[in-house]
Amino acid sequence: MHTDTERCVRAVRSKDARFDGWFFTAVLTTGIYCRPSCPVVPPKAENMVFHPSAAACQQAGFRACKRCRPDTSPGSPEWNQRADAVARAMRLIADGVVDREGVTGLAARLGYSTRQVERQLLAELGAGPLALARAQRAQTARLLIETTALPMAEIAFAAGFSSVRAFNDTVREVYALTPGGLRARAPKDTSRTTPGVLSLRLPFRAPLNPDNLFGHLAATAVPGVEEWLPHSPKGVGGTPIGAYRRTLRLPYGHGVVALTPHPDHIACRLTLGDPRDLTVAISRCRRLLDLDADPVAVDEQLRADPVLAPLVDKAPGRRVPRTVDADEFAVRAVLGQQVSTAAARTHAARLVTAHGTPVDDPEGGLTHLFPSPGALAELDPETLAMPRTRRTTFTTLVRRLADGDLHLGADSDWPETRAKLLALPGFGPWTADVIAMRALGDPDAFLPTDLGIRRAARELGLPSTPAALTARAAAWRPWRAYAVQYLWATDSHPINFLPV
Repeated sequence: MHTDTERCVRAVRSKDARFDGWFFTAVLTTGIYCRPSCPVVPPKAENMVFHPSAAACQQAGFRACKRCRPDTSPGSPEWNQRADAVARAMRLIADGVVDREGVTGLAARLGYSTRQVERQLLAELGAGPLALARAQRAQTARLLIETTALPMAEIAFAAGFSSVRAFNDTVREVYALTPGGLRARAPKDTSRTTPGVLSLRLPFRAPLNPDNLFGHLAATAVPGVEEWLPHSPKGVGGTPIGAYRRTLRLPYGHGVVALTPHPDHIACRLTLGDPRDLTVAISRCRRLLDLDADPVAVDEQLRADPVLAPLVDKAPGRRVPRTVDADEFAVRAVLGQQVSTAAARTHAARLVTAHGTPVDDPEGGLTHLFPSPGALAELDPETLAMPRTRRTTFTTLVRRLADGDLHLGADSDWPETRAKLLALPGFGPWTADVIAMRALGDPDAFLPTDLGIRRAARELGLPSTPAALTARAAAWRPWRAYAVQYLWATDSHPINFLPV
């Protein structure tokens, strides 16, 4: 979008927050870059240039605006709706791969040479992988500076910098302030006195309907790993709501997160065993709640269908509830085959108790990390309370995940991974598609064989056979996963309602 100057100028003049993250405005006369919705008086059109990423602005010598804080914009929805190499690279960079494995590790995961990855990112984003990772490190450093009492040297290495000098230079260059100056400007917060605890605000593009999002996560929560606590401050609509909490398996340790919806942000309270996991934890929480989606574009297309239009108008902004761990979700999808939500939770809870990693949670009732594929691959299949054919499905899946023969993650190629899933014994279209939708993040995944979808289709006058419904749903592409959320919402199942 940044190449359409006229459209970008209109967005800046109207302070349209829908375009935050789509592009960034660099002001030639001030040397500052902003998000489109920056509250200051817009500069003259001839003094504005537009860039596709914060990293491109920084690489061009611009520093972040202190009013609108463009580095905290929602991410571009492009990276969640595409499956090409650039989109996969951006998802991996957000997950901290460049910091942990370098550009060579990023390229290896994508199956390209480092030169090809550099060239593709430069062409589309105006910055290479190192510059994009550097911009992300700067944002992580800012969060740690403003929300913790950690010494600056610890923050430097936790944010991924190789030295304190590189940390100081980057912060000064990006924010035109020293690290100490950033901390002095930050509002005082009592949470900063609690070691390892961070209180953050996760932005999103409005509208966001929290009902099915948090309702789904709470209704399917696995005891010990997830919970809903109904005692948080006032949130959506000024009504008292609770927090969804869960444990996180992270590269350097584990964490616990509490997420609470508010009208203009998601309150995120993170407890981390190692602060180096902050970037990854934030990325996975945003992915879990689908916060980088563009609800206006999604709802506009779905609203064009006269059958879906009333559903969209009634509760716009539905997101797809996703996951923080693709392997975990795949295991849970198999446990949920042809059983009720309650039965699937029971099966998962047994696995957690027997094979999960214990954790301490002074603030609630979380007790374990979900078992890793390696731990599950070692269990005795005869201990599983499920039919023999499903045992085979389960053991085959966890063995392939543990061995690395099957990889599920931010860098997954959606069609290729779906084909690999369908080749596993006991994997039909429903299991493969629900994993594609919620674990891989495919916005066009569709569940025509799902009982809830077929029931909604009959009630709405849509075709109810899988083949006919799939043909009818072609008009909803590439947002069929969001259409699933609207169709599910016609039922009275607890997944559709914000818990009380």
